[in-house]
Amino acid sequence: MKTNEVRIVGGNWRSRRIRFPERPDLRPTPDRVRETLFNWLGQDLSGRTCLDLFAGSGALGFEAASRGAARVVMVERDPRSYAGLRANREALEAAQVELVRGDALEFLRTERRQHDVIFLDPPFKADYSERLRALLPPRMTPDSRVYYESGARISWPDGWEVLKHGRAGQVYFDLVKLT
Repeated sequence: MKTNEVRIVGGNWRSRRIRFPERPDLRPTPDRVRETLFNWLGQDLSGRTCLDLFAGSGALGFEAASRGAARVVMVERDPRSYAGLRANREALEAAQVELVRGDALEFLRTERRQHDVIFLDPPFKADYSERLRALLPPRMTPDSRVYYESGARISWPDGWEVLKHGRAGQVYFDLVKLT
């Protein structure tokens, strides 16, 4: 497999490959971690709305769309990565995928819709956790789940419950909800 492509691990597009531009700071969520995440969420996301901030390769968002999500909003600020997302959306004929080119934090400040599942995979070198936690609650449905991926274990403050957590190599990941 090429280094700038990943395969979708489940759903309607299982085994299809998505490609993305080579960037040294772009690290798609590994297959094994995506399999674990979607086992936690349930294999079928039919009717759910998802938000993939810091979309990058789009691996999480396209995986959710493949598993039946009604709407997946992907936010990406890098123009090359955004172009890759657009090309993959067209190749997969993924009409339920909405692409937004812009800053993730600014998107959360201005977005008014709520989402059932929110994927957060920000650049590891930047600590976004506190800023994101402050902006997320208005964008969440009462039963929302938030997936957070990082290069180090993070602590969740009061008001957040860690439902599941894991580690794969240098990647730490949590599935959380508001209490």
